[in-house]
Amino acid sequence: MFALIDCNNFYASCERVFNPNLQGKPIAILSNNDGCVISRSDEAKALNLPMGAPIFKWNSFCKANNITVLSSNYPLYGDMSSRVMNILKQFTPDVEVYSIDEAFVEFKGFENYNLNNYGHQMRTRILKWTGIPTCVGIAPTKSLSKIANKIARKFPKETGGIYVIDSEEKRLKALNWINIEDVWGIGRGFHKSLSAKGCKKAIHFVNLPDTWVRNNFGTTGFKLKKDLEGIPQIALDEPTNKKAIATTRSFDFSYNNINYIKERIATFAATCAEKLRKQHSSCYVIYVTLSSDRHKKNTEQHRGSAVINLPYPTNSSLVISTEAVKAVTSIFKKNIKYKKAGVVVSGLVPTNNFQLNMFKKENPKHQPLMQSIDKLNNKYGHYKIKLASQDLKRTWKMRQEHLSPKYTTNIKDIIVVK
Repeated sequence: MFALIDCNNFYASCERVFNPNLQGKPIAILSNNDGCVISRSDEAKALNLPMGAPIFKWNSFCKANNITVLSSNYPLYGDMSSRVMNILKQFTPDVEVYSIDEAFVEFKGFENYNLNNYGHQMRTRILKWTGIPTCVGIAPTKSLSKIANKIARKFPKETGGIYVIDSEEKRLKALNWINIEDVWGIGRGFHKSLSAKGCKKAIHFVNLPDTWVRNNFGTTGFKLKKDLEGIPQIALDEPTNKKAIATTRSFDFSYNNINYIKERIATFAATCAEKLRKQHSSCYVIYVTLSSDRHKKNTEQHRGSAVINLPYPTNSSLVISTEAVKAVTSIFKKNIKYKKAGVVVSGLVPTNNFQLNMFKKENPKHQPLMQSIDKLNNKYGHYKIKLASQDLKRTWKMRQEHLSPKYTTNIKDIIVVK
C-alpha cells in the first residue's frame, strides 16, 4: 500500500504556526519580488482571489476583503517541510519527497496494520509536533493514493482528513467521482486526447482497451491506466543526483548597469558551484541567460544566452563565477534594462571519477579552498565567506515588503516567551 501525505495550504499554514492571529483569516502568499499570488488559504479561495493574480492589480481587493498578504519566506517553509518529512520517516523508511509539501510513502510488511488508524497517527503527530495540518490518502498504488488524498481534502468532516481505498468498491467509487483532468499524470495534451474520446471521469479512461491506450499514449499512459486499476506500476523514486543545476532570479528592479548584473551572475554562479559540491559533482558546461522585462512592451527588449564548454570538469566557485561573468559581459547590451538572469551548469560528472585532460587541469589549490569555504559557511552561517566579485552585504536582493520573520532558521527571529 502507498500513502500520499499532503500539507494543507502549506505556506499559509507555516505562517499560522508562528502567528496564531492568522488562524481562520484569509492569507495570500506572493512570489519572488512580491509579483503574484502563488498560495492561498481556504478563506482567500472562498473570496475568489485567483491563483497567479498580479498583486498590483488585486491590492485594493485584498485590502477591501482583509486578506493578509505576505512575501514568500522560503527559509521558513523549507525548514518546516524538512521537519514534516523527518516525522514521516519515523513511520516507514520508504519515503519519497515529492514536493515541498507532499510525500509518498510505501507500507511494506504492514499487512496486519489498520492503515486508517496508522494514517491518523501520522496526521496527529505532524500536527502536534509542527502545527501543520495534513491530509492522508492511502491506496494500493501511487495514482490511487493521490485520488484518496483528494477525497480526504474535499470531505474533511466525513473522512477526518484520512481516506483509505482498500476495496474494489471504494476504488470504483473514487474513479467515478474524480474528473479525468484532475488525475495525477494527466497533462493538457493527454486530457485533450481523452476528451475527444469521450472520457470525462477517470473510470472512462480505465475502461478503454489496453491496446488503444498503449498505442496512443505509450508506456507511460499504459502504466497509469494499470495503476488506476489497482495494479502497482509506478514505484517510489529513488533519490538521485541532479543532471543539471540552475540558479535563476528576477531582479528587484530593472537594471542597465553592467557592474550590478556581473555581481548578480557571480553570486548565481557561486550558488551553482556550492550545489555541485554538495552532491559531489563537477560540470563541463556553463549556460548563462540574461533577459529584459517582457511585460514592459513599450521598452526595448533583449534576451540573450551564452554557453561555455570547459576543458575540464570543475565545481570551483572561482572558475564557474569567472567564466559566467565573461559570458554575461558578452551578452549585455547598453541601454537595455534587464530584469532577469540565470546560470545553469550541466554536463555533470562525479568529482572523483572523470576523464582526465592531458594538457589542461584545474588549479589543485581550488579544491581545499572550496572545502574550507563550505566548512566555514556551514559553521558560521550561509554566505559568510564570499568571492570578491560578490556584494558582501546581500544575497538575493528581492522586493519583499511583507516578509515574516525566519522563526526557525535565524537566531535573531526566534520567538521569545515572556
